[in-house]
Amino acid sequence: MSKKIGLFYGTQTGKTESVAEIIRDEFGDGVTLHDMSQAEAADFDEYQCVIVGCPTWNIGELQSDWEGFFPELDDIDFNGKMVAYFGTGDQMGYADNFQDAIGILEEKISQRGGKTVGYWSTEGYDFNDSKALRNGKFVGLAIDEDNQSDLTDERIKAWVSQLKREFGL
Repeated sequence: MSKKIGLFYGTQTGKTESVAEIIRDEFGDGVTLHDMSQAEAADFDEYQCVIVGCPTWNIGELQSDWEGFFPELDDIDFNGKMVAYFGTGDQMGYADNFQDAIGILEEKISQRGGKTVGYWSTEGYDFNDSKALRNGKFVGLAIDEDNQSDLTDERIKAWVSQLKREFGL
């Protein structure tokens, strides 16, 4: 793989970290994981391809490490970077703000020049609303380990295959 990929994730319960590791393993070589609790703005500089992972926390909020880092996104130039998103969430318990966190991050990073890739169909999900919707699709991969864990591996395989094409790998 010629392009290096930086995968930046925040995790509260470990679910998002587990999904990040499965995504890394599905890509094979070339993906470096960055835990947002230890990440710095400069860590984004070396990647053309970035994957952002964030669970939606409480009622439509960013996970705490991403929340703390959010203002620093203003200092990062995402121009020329392709950015993919994945989120973990509970579509039954939080049907009115399912995957909001990746929608919040995608909006900010797009304003900073990031080109969103990896849009994902809402087919097979049951929710009312989400800040992660753009033109009827999620801005990235939606994972629901609470209600649809049986679909996680299949969804990751399909999404990584799609990303490999979109990243030009």
